[in-house]
Amino acid sequence: MLLSEQCYKKIDRELAKYPADQRQSAVMAALAHAQDELGWLAPETMKEIADYIGMPAIAVQEVATFYNMYNVKPVGKHKITVCTNLPCALSGGVRAAEYLKQKLGIDFRETTADGQFTLVEGECMGACGDAPVLLVSNKTMCSWMSNEKIDAMLEELKK
Repeated sequence: MLLSEQCYKKIDRELAKYPADQRQSAVMAALAHAQDELGWLAPETMKEIADYIGMPAIAVQEVATFYNMYNVKPVGKHKITVCTNLPCALSGGVRAAEYLKQKLGIDFRETTADGQFTLVEGECMGACGDAPVLLVSNKTMCSWMSNEKIDAMLEELKK
């Protein structure tokens, strides 16, 4: 068993929301719980979820690889996603991304040597008026990210 009993309890709560013949509807939540626990979704983890829900493993993999919120490769403790869609790019997204690359010493899809940070490009986060926008570990959206705000965010995450 790759997942803890607590994780399975969370998945069971998600499964209970759907009729027995529609268990696959809980796959996204199950993947999110597994990723929260393990940090990323290894092929073995996706297979375990597939078996538990009663889905083909390839169907679970298709979901995990379609959505960019799922990590199918190991990432740092903090994944920082920078919106680089055109409205954000024109409103400082590219500048914020370049500043983060310089501060962290990494490029997109790379992780710092200490394993703390992974930097990725993101698609529209639906907050164009708040650009530049960053998403930290798929949970916290940060708006109007100046260099000073980025520095403060990085310092807080290092604690």
